Amino acid sequence: MTANRVSAAELAARLGEPRLRVVDATVFLSFVGGQAQIESGSAAFRAEHIPGATFADLTAPGFTDHGGEAPFAAAAPDDFAAAVGALGIGDRDTVVVYDAVNGIWATRLWWQFQLEGHDDVLVLDGGLAGWKAAGHPTEAGEAAAREAAVFTAQHRPERLASTEDVLAATQDGRVLLIEALDAPLYDRGHIPSAVNVPAGTLYGADGALKPLGELRDIFAAVGALDPDVRPVAYCGGGIAATAVTFALQELGRSDVAVYDGSKNAWTADPSRPLVTS
Repeated sequence: MTANRVSAAELAARLGEPRLRVVDATVFLSFVGGQAQIESGSAAFRAEHIPGATFADLTAPGFTDHGGEAPFAAAAPDDFAAAVGALGIGDRDTVVVYDAVNGIWATRLWWQFQLEGHDDVLVLDGGLAGWKAAGHPTEAGEAAAREAAVFTAQHRPERLASTEDVLAATQDGRVLLIEALDAPLYDRGHIPSAVNVPAGTLYGADGALKPLGELRDIFAAVGALDPDVRPVAYCGGGIAATAVTFALQELGRSDVAVYDGSKNAWTADPSRPLVTS
């Protein structure tokens, strides 16, 4: 187990620990006519999940502020604390998050826990697919009822970057903007001065995060390991950006901020420039 990850074998050995909370954060994202379509993973959870897991609906208030800069803006600290507490997750619990898609929803919830000061949170390497590939069982049905717990948010504003922060960063060589979208989308138009590290390039064919040596090469190539710069990750709506943040933290960088509004917020004002490659 690394600082931020747990393998399927390690999790299987720990299931049943009294202060362990396993959380499915699955959301399904598709595009129809160029428009993003979001679907909660609640039905998929009821069909199949890791034994004893609960479900965090990242599309719901408490996890998402639908009145924020972008459709998936992080909820206010007190709202997040209430939603997490209602799931039976308290201040002394170890949280393991996973998803059934591509890992970025798990890192999104991982980042939200860290944003609110809870560091005892791990991502299941390889997600649900990796769990099943390792031969571990799943179960169906609703999540087991848990007594509500007290979760205390200790907000870390330095983990967030606003549009104003990013606008200033385009003229500041001490900040490195990193776009986590795929290369064609980056080439079509990115925030000035930003480099490109597609979130998908951080994972292997098995859905697990690539070895640290490979990650180090990826980020060193764009200058993200330079101690004299501060990375700020963004994407379309603040989800894939958290995979970049997660991978960089695995490499020892805990100073990465997420531009939560990302391109959705940046392009809301047509006077803000985009650069094509």
